[in-house]
Amino acid sequence: MRLLWLLATLVALTSAGILKDAPKERYDNFRVYKLTIQNQFQLSVIEKLAELTKKYNIWKEFDEHTKQLDIMVSPEELSRFQNLLMFNNISSELMIENVQERIDEEQVTATADSGTFGWTKYYELEEIEAWLDEVLATYPAVTEEFIVGKSYEGRTIRGIKISYKTGNPGIFIESNIHAREWITSASATWFINQLLTSKEAEVRNLAESYDWHIVPVFNVDGFEHSHKKDRMWRKTRQPHATNACIGADANRNFDSHWLENNGASNNPCSETFAGDTPGSEPEAKALVEYLTKIKDQFSVYISFHSYGQYLLSPYGHTKEEFPENYDDILTIGKAFADAIEGLPYGTVYQYGSTADVLYVATGTSVDWVFNELDKKIGYTIEYRDKGRYGFILPPVQIIPNCEELMVGMLALIEKTKELGYL
Repeated sequence: MRLLWLLATLVALTSAGILKDAPKERYDNFRVYKLTIQNQFQLSVIEKLAELTKKYNIWKEFDEHTKQLDIMVSPEELSRFQNLLMFNNISSELMIENVQERIDEEQVTATADSGTFGWTKYYELEEIEAWLDEVLATYPAVTEEFIVGKSYEGRTIRGIKISYKTGNPGIFIESNIHAREWITSASATWFINQLLTSKEAEVRNLAESYDWHIVPVFNVDGFEHSHKKDRMWRKTRQPHATNACIGADANRNFDSHWLENNGASNNPCSETFAGDTPGSEPEAKALVEYLTKIKDQFSVYISFHSYGQYLLSPYGHTKEEFPENYDDILTIGKAFADAIEGLPYGTVYQYGSTADVLYVATGTSVDWVFNELDKKIGYTIEYRDKGRYGFILPPVQIIPNCEELMVGMLALIEKTKELGYL
């Protein structure tokens, strides 16, 4: 009798929608502001605000050069937020009036991609993995799959190695460590396709002269969640033992100056939560183990991110010190930025160390590879744009962004080789 009552209750609750999957997070009338911060007190006010409630979300952390920070604000907090800005004398510029409108526009699918995988829309994890399977089946002589490891939710973190001949120096690319940065996996899959199909002499030389190890979607759990549940999700999906907030910033979870100099947060609700310990996230731990195993197979490490248009190099933990080969790192960075600016789009990239050009960031994958595996060349690429669209870059900009990536990579690798690192 009790069992029947329980079953009836479950049916009633399901009918009422209470036990169904939670609906997709919506951002109707959420706004994004670019703030100009003049002192440490103002910065602390804004950062604390974003850590205390989900009604605020920092999109772009404080840039020490421009003195700017981008933040998303919920409509119910708007009046309070504007009063807070006025009270603390913080100037602001409205960048996005309605985040949900941007998300809806982004979801419009192109008919050109209805039958085949292309680059005029953003794809979900399942679609990217199906495409990867197709690529591996189509080019068995020059491609092979590699497995980095498993995510917290049990998904496989997959990569593809492209190798045209033995003895090539290697380049490792990790993409989409931050879930909401969809342009990164779009760019990674496009780049893979170019290495395999392009007829251009420069691209063929790039493809065939190096071994390419590429992980199109690293944060598989977060990426899936950003598509299915919450477009603005950034972190991993591992629950915290003592806090209701879920996930950590996988790109602050590596054991390289971990949680030093305010380069990450120890608050589980922060977007830059470093985890309770280095390698607490299964994804970061798996990457450390995998890269350690193949450390003799690559010389250059690159991490794809968005947004802001930067090419960032070590160090992230301090702007008081620079790597011994920093002049060479800057020379390579200049070649990358100049090549991109030379395209008709005229897109400008800044380059230099993470801490010096942008902000202190500790426990990052690039710094870990640089410091712990003793690699001399490592970069974080922060793709388009400067904040007009932010993370929700329109699909029409995928191809232009990818074209910039290719000319940038051609210049970066050529200069790296010229300076004797490859």
